[in-house]
Amino acid sequence: MKIVISGGSGQVGRLLARRMHADRHEVVVLSRKPADTPWRTVRWDGRVLGDWRQELEGADAIINLTGRSVNCRYNAANRRAILDSRINSTQVIGAAVAGAQCPPRVWLQASTATIYAHRYDAPNDEKTGLIGGTEPNTPEAWRFSIDVAQAWERALEEAQTPHTRKVALRSAMTMTADRGGIFDTVLRLVRFGLGGQAGNGRQYVSWIHGEDFLHAIYWLIEQESVAGPVNLCAPHPLSNAEFMRAIRQAWGIPIGLPTPQWMLEIGAVFLKTETELILKSRRVVPQRLLEAGFTFQFPTWPEAAQDLCRQWRSTRR
Repeated sequence: MKIVISGGSGQVGRLLARRMHADRHEVVVLSRKPADTPWRTVRWDGRVLGDWRQELEGADAIINLTGRSVNCRYNAANRRAILDSRINSTQVIGAAVAGAQCPPRVWLQASTATIYAHRYDAPNDEKTGLIGGTEPNTPEAWRFSIDVAQAWERALEEAQTPHTRKVALRSAMTMTADRGGIFDTVLRLVRFGLGGQAGNGRQYVSWIHGEDFLHAIYWLIEQESVAGPVNLCAPHPLSNAEFMRAIRQAWGIPIGLPTPQWMLEIGAVFLKTETELILKSRRVVPQRLLEAGFTFQFPTWPEAAQDLCRQWRSTRR
């Protein structure tokens, strides 16, 4: 297959490009800063049509992962960059797909599981899940994230691509042993004895092992009947307290100091990030994947954490 990946320089983009190239597919990454990689990279700016649009001709899939990282403070400049990078790239890819003589069969578009409401009482699936933003006492920064997610998916829906199937990837945290990834960051806390619960520890954590993420992407490319929003997450979300306990057990550290909410708020300022990434309860389940027969290699977090710890150790010897 020929796979075009825009925004392929981030953690998830590199994960996809690396595996698909290893599987002998033709991989083309659209990047603002083309680098020396085993696969081909083509320059684009994520805003206007250019010569890069020719890469979509005859491609089997376009996977758009473009978007400024949300791991930052939500000041006015960063908010504009977060929103614009997502909307502009989605719109310009829509224009390129619409204008192609032989457009891709499928367009997999990044979205986020953050679109759902902060809740504890029930899981959010694609059909009955509650879209967030109206929960009582929700921090304003959390509502901003919901607004971005909805605008992102709306840009995908509005793209006129009658010959290209569109899938919105409502992804949870993708867990790999790669340096600088989410798991690497959390494991660092555990290794230094700081891997206790965050806040009250009740908030749900939704996640997906990198291997299951890769298999799901391949599966979605081939499933002609699947379109619209798809939750990319493991089927068993768990509380933050349970999530951190499983990592400690997998690493072999019995205790971890908890971090109260007030300390998280102070730390977020110094680290130039937002506590939403830690404190929002994301109780999300992949109902569409399960109903369509997708099988998870790592459906529960304890076994996933054990595998990731094993990988982490093996790559740092």
